Amino acid sequence: MAQVEATTERIVAADADTVFDALADYSGTRAKLLPEQFSEYEVREGGDGEGTLVHWKLQATSKRVRDCLLEVTEPTDGELVEKDRNSSMVTTWRVTPAGDGRARVVVTTVWNGAGGIGGFFERTFAPKGLARIYDAVLDRLDTEVGEQ
Repeated sequence: MAQVEATTERIVAADADTVFDALADYSGTRAKLLPEQFSEYEVREGGDGEGTLVHWKLQATSKRVRDCLLEVTEPTDGELVEKDRNSSMVTTWRVTPAGDGRARVVVTTVWNGAGGIGGFFERTFAPKGLARIYDAVLDRLDTEVGEQ
């Protein structure tokens, strides 16, 4: 099995602390940021960063739905890591200052892909599809916290 990786990034028109706090607010802001590919969103423990346990279903394609149960950690300042208990999927959110009251947000998701021809298609197309989904999340984040 080869590892599959999807990464996208955005400069958000708000300072890094504000952006990080919004992303870490699973019991409030985070639900507002999720596009239609996410369903059944539920905070099961915690709700603010480290120690949060959150559930959602992610419909990456018309036929592929992942049932995700994510444990959230904050290994370093400005970093949220969401590890799925139901799969090998790990999503890392990194928020760093980008000058002039702006923040750079980089979101990277990795997982162990399938083998064979199915794995080839997964490695080829899944990163682009997931990047589009996270682009939508970052658009909503910028709208939610960005300077108007």
